[in-house]
Amino acid sequence: MTFDFPAFLVLASVLTGGIWLVDALLFAPRRRRLVVASGGTVAEGRSLDREPLLVEYARSFFPVIFAVLVLRSFLVEPFRIPSNSMMPTLLTGDFILVNKFAYGLRLPVLNAKVVDIGDPAHGDVVVFKFPLDPTTDYIKRVIGLPGDEIAYRNKTVFVNGEPIGQMPIGDYRGVGSGKEMTGAREALESLDGVEHHILTRPTAPDLPFGCQVLAFGPVEIPEGHYFVMGDNRDNSNDSRCWGFVPEENLVGKAFAIWMHWDGKRDGFPIAWSRLWGGIE
Repeated sequence: MTFDFPAFLVLASVLTGGIWLVDALLFAPRRRRLVVASGGTVAEGRSLDREPLLVEYARSFFPVIFAVLVLRSFLVEPFRIPSNSMMPTLLTGDFILVNKFAYGLRLPVLNAKVVDIGDPAHGDVVVFKFPLDPTTDYIKRVIGLPGDEIAYRNKTVFVNGEPIGQMPIGDYRGVGSGKEMTGAREALESLDGVEHHILTRPTAPDLPFGCQVLAFGPVEIPEGHYFVMGDNRDNSNDSRCWGFVPEENLVGKAFAIWMHWDGKRDGFPIAWSRLWGGIE
């Protein structure tokens, strides 16, 4: 069973805030009246106006829980990269920050958009709910927007019939968990002015086994959907295999790496050079 942290925050906020509010409206005035009536005496070893322990805890925890709920739901949410599908842009063990309002404000748990702020653009690195299992978060790069026609041939992406430019860099040398990608070809790709690095293996097929979305030519992206791919093109489970990302599945735009921890690195597991790096 997957732990639903947003639902927990909402429930905890309602519970602690409700206890505090009910006490403030109903029971606290009664305690104050008893103190006045008794002249401020002490009964059974405790002051008559002292809050019950449950109310004290609720009053203490509610501001913290509610602040975390607001921050995580509407501003910034942290994620950890669990795989190498976005190498070399993102490595296994990267801890990233995601802008939650870049594509509009959504209510926690319900995920209903309440304020429309912006839309994904070509080249954005986005976190989204996996369409085949919404309990799982994925991160990929936006390659196609609604109405675009996408094709993928000979390790090259075609958007509306035009190939995305690539500048070869050479063989990639991976470290830590990325050592398995050592020897892959690295290139600099430019999509609508967004430059990012990609990895490919010339001997690998364009489409992994079982992927049928692009098997028979270009596909047109329907309204309200997006086509996404990993930068590690031959090691990514993405839109080539399972189709488009609905707009309502978007979580936010990845914008920074705040920590990197990889136990497979030689020596110290933290890569200091990656801390607080931007994501292009």
